[in-house]
Amino acid sequence: MDYNDFLKLKMVPAFGCTEPIALAFAASRGRAILGENPEKITARLSGNMIKNVNSVKVPGTDGRKGIEISLAAGAFLGDYTKELEVLSDVDKSKLEILDDLIKKGLVDIELVHEIKGLYIDVVLEKASKKSRVVIKDFHTNIIFESLNDEILFEKKEDHEEVEGKVDLSFDKIYDFAKNGNYDDIIDVLDKEIEYNYAIAKEGIENPWGANIGKMVLEEAGDKYSEKLVAYAAAGSDARMSGCEKPVVINSGSGNQGITVSVPIIIYAKDHDIEKDKLYRALIFANLIGLYIKEGIGELSAYCGVIPAAASSVCGIAFIKGEDKELIKEILKNALATNSGIICDGAKESCAIKIASSLKMALFSYKQAKEGNSFKSGDGIVKDDVDDMIKTVGHIAMEGMKETDEVILREMIGK
Repeated sequence: MDYNDFLKLKMVPAFGCTEPIALAFAASRGRAILGENPEKITARLSGNMIKNVNSVKVPGTDGRKGIEISLAAGAFLGDYTKELEVLSDVDKSKLEILDDLIKKGLVDIELVHEIKGLYIDVVLEKASKKSRVVIKDFHTNIIFESLNDEILFEKKEDHEEVEGKVDLSFDKIYDFAKNGNYDDIIDVLDKEIEYNYAIAKEGIENPWGANIGKMVLEEAGDKYSEKLVAYAAAGSDARMSGCEKPVVINSGSGNQGITVSVPIIIYAKDHDIEKDKLYRALIFANLIGLYIKEGIGELSAYCGVIPAAASSVCGIAFIKGEDKELIKEILKNALATNSGIICDGAKESCAIKIASSLKMALFSYKQAKEGNSFKSGDGIVKDDVDDMIKTVGHIAMEGMKETDEVILREMIGK
């Protein structure tokens, strides 16, 4: 798989936070298989899924939160053919009916302790009929479907085989962003610019969530870099509070898509950067973000906006024509500083984590420019940037497993 195909696979529009949307997608597909509205929905979910849906507002539901409404809205109102936009243009007049069904026990939720990462197993029942849909590893990756226990579809491939192999390294990504032909993904990049800027602007101009972006901007004074931070945080303010605007995602996450792209988009707009340079900077930042997250996984205890923020600031350095070795230093500085911020699910406070991560990544840029970068052996810092990225992946995937379990217990008491 080449980089263009990889970006087309990964940079897709999503309507709302991707975890509740993945539940809605699974339930909507299950309803299509069942052929009628269910009387009962049973969802067996990994802890990571429960954590990421528990506290976030679901778009298209007038501010409702959580797992039950995600599944019910998907099953009764969603259109699975739209994939991560499954809940766009739903009939909101039926939401109160869903509230009543949920109160009467429409949805049962079970925690699957033994499976980590992204796992969704949804069963819909009506009288003697039963459909089942299983999603694993990434948000639209259906691996199993059945009707009345008859298997309709089963995918045997593992995650890597499903997506195809892509050769990721810092130097190869940099070279492609500098010199590669990106004609096949211009429409993807244009959507990222349009959608992600629009939701950031919405978050700045109107009250959403905790208004982190607006507060950052109010405190910015004449410090331009704070504007970049503010708009990215504002996009999350809006998205986590149910704003009905789509976002082009990165690593399965709208917040990461916003974080990796919005500062670059704002910088390019303010400095009249030509379109080719903007496109190439977005390609670079998105690919670096995806590269780091390949080792971390789409859902873990390691907050995904850390690599997204580091990648975004590297994209700004790229658009400014900074030396490749300096950009490597920026990335290492940022990962050394920010790694350790936990993911406690999708919710309004994601915006301030974006702000914090971008502020430190921007400081890492200044640190590198002034010759003060961390040296190999300073904690987790490695001499080679690819080794540093592998180290971060090991910390997230192996070192933070127990952290993830403790976070989930503290959040939901299970």
